[in-house]
Amino acid sequence: MSRPLRIEFEGAWYHVMSRGANRGKIFYDKDDFTVFLNVLKEACNLFNATTSSYCLMSNHYHLLLNSPV
Repeated sequence: MSRPLRIEFEGAWYHVMSRGANRGKIFYDKDDFTVFLNVLKEACNLFNATTSSYCLMSNHYHLLLNSPV
């Protein structure tokens, strides 16, 4: 059984996080962090979202995103 859909509304703020399998690394070097931030920037532009803050660590990340108005 799948989990229920999240509530979405205009101007909402979302805490997004993802962790590597078995807490393994998802970022191995500085270039990985750079590529991730470039992809995040492109995604925000594509979906008209705003990133307020982020925290990137070797095995996981946290994002604070604002949905389109």
